[in-house]
Amino acid sequence: MSSSVADEVTEVWSEALGEQLRYRLHRTPGPSGPRATLFLLHGRGADLDEPTPLLDVLDALVEDGSVPPMLAIVPDASWSDRASFYVDSAFTGLPPGRQVETALTRDLVRHVDATYATIAGRDHRFVAGYSMGGAGAVRYALGRPDLFSGCLALSPAVYDPLPGKDSSTRQFGAFGRGQELFDPDVYTGLGYRAQLASFDAARPVRIFIAAGDGEDLALEAARLHDRARHVAGVVSRLRILGGDHDFDVWAPAFRDGLPFVLGASR
Repeated sequence: MSSSVADEVTEVWSEALGEQLRYRLHRTPGPSGPRATLFLLHGRGADLDEPTPLLDVLDALVEDGSVPPMLAIVPDASWSDRASFYVDSAFTGLPPGRQVETALTRDLVRHVDATYATIAGRDHRFVAGYSMGGAGAVRYALGRPDLFSGCLALSPAVYDPLPGKDSSTRQFGAFGRGQELFDPDVYTGLGYRAQLASFDAARPVRIFIAAGDGEDLALEAARLHDRARHVAGVVSRLRILGGDHDFDVWAPAFRDGLPFVLGASR
């Protein structure tokens, strides 16, 4: 049975966005009671229905005892033509950038804990994503270790030092400023290297990074892992699978990586 059958799609007012924030709530099998929470971020151009294959894997992991029952939250990232890269954007062109990071890490996290039976606290809150969502997951885990203790980054669209000239990260204003669609200084300031340099080791995080050997992002994933594993407080694991930029890679990586990520609270 598809995970989407029993899921609930609802919304909450976001002060950061000045509008309703739509999200999908998925409850895994298991007894009622407070649960850990997984925020799952979809890729560029996608919507909250696309991650269903990963929610099916999550259900299977719960059913075989690999992870505890959880709540999964999938925000519908519609902003910047569905290419917000989950950051607070300073782009003022059309469509204008939005305060997406603040909306999700402040407004949505608070709402979820206030509305559902969650085990509040960083040790029981995790973030995952693929492609653009993988980049968002890395950013939230490294930048907000007060909120998240683990991150599952599947083919994360992270580039160091800068994305290529034809990369979608340059085209939609997520890393823009004023009327400029892309500002290299903005991108560098929001990049994982800057976050790692200022990471608070007192709040450790576990990061599982995966990519397919047929995609260019495999090299970027390896660079991220190599830098992260040398930072105090960050425990990183890398897996390169045979495949390309799709769920044939992301589903097995999710199955292997989530138990590792949740190890912080077990």
